[in-house]
Amino acid sequence: MDGTVLVADDDRTIRTVLTQALTRAGVKVHATSSLTTLMRWISEGKGDAVITDVMMPDGNGLEMLPKITQDRPDLPVIVISAQNTIMTAIQAAEADAYDYLPKPFDLPDLMKRCAKALSSKSKSNKGSATKVIQSTNMYAVDEGLPIVGKTTLMQDLYRFVARLINSELPVMISGESGTGKTLVARVLHEFSDRRNMPLIRLKADDLIELDGPSKILARARDGTILVEEISDLGPTEQGRLVSMIDSPGEYSPRFVATLIGDMNEAIENNKVRRDLFYRLGGAPITVPPLRERFEDILLLVEFFLEKVDKETGISRHFDSNSLKLIQTYTWPGNVRQLENMVKRLCLTAKDAV
Repeated sequence: MDGTVLVADDDRTIRTVLTQALTRAGVKVHATSSLTTLMRWISEGKGDAVITDVMMPDGNGLEMLPKITQDRPDLPVIVISAQNTIMTAIQAAEADAYDYLPKPFDLPDLMKRCAKALSSKSKSNKGSATKVIQSTNMYAVDEGLPIVGKTTLMQDLYRFVARLINSELPVMISGESGTGKTLVARVLHEFSDRRNMPLIRLKADDLIELDGPSKILARARDGTILVEEISDLGPTEQGRLVSMIDSPGEYSPRFVATLIGDMNEAIENNKVRRDLFYRLGGAPITVPPLRERFEDILLLVEFFLEKVDKETGISRHFDSNSLKLIQTYTWPGNVRQLENMVKRLCLTAKDAV
């Protein structure tokens, strides 16, 4: 690597680790615990790339990004944050971040992303550096969406969803029951340019009548049509859906579908028509089961405890033995089962669980 990286983080250990790793890689480093200092360096023309935390003592790193983009459009900024939710990834995209990583981050992974950022800076003669995450239109949305996780699986999901927010591609979301497929579909709609248009949740019964498709398109207009559990549709209904996608008439809705299980198996077992998959599978998303991301369980438990407290005023906590049991269970019902368990115990227990 070659160039100068500006590092802003209020954690001295993180500044030290990044400074040492980048210096060993041949990069010059300026490190600070202050956003004010970072912005001064940037205004002076210093730095070929930036690594910054979000929550800093003197401000929010994401709120500084629009000014950085305006003053130095060719300066790639990598955001690191301890807030491990899909909203953080989308906020980073909206603020024109080059890339986003959660804390605690994987140092080799961050170094690779930094090398790409420096390379994109050196190749960019004008305009902004090509971003790994794409800009979206951020707005106030329900922050109660339980799409929470710091594991690599979830962070990869966040970045991919952020890229797809304002894409016109149809999306097929697959995964086991309870993993959060419909929540991902809501994010794709509610954060997009279509957010002020309807989100129509389509069921099999909506396609039984011959004029069903035309009614659905008239309701959806240029919004989003969400086909829930597409394998529940019979061959006739799936054929009508193909016709809807091919001939939407005067409207231009985006189609998003969910599927329980594996997409390839559904096709091989004739649960989903191939011609329908070809139309909806432009951007396939797989939501991982909870057993493949055990590290996220405690984050989810904390999230659901806070949610119950806000909704009911009931404050509870789990003792260490309960948390161990929760982490060793396989959760076949995934996030939905975990949430229901937390709610039930909060409402029935008198104190600690």
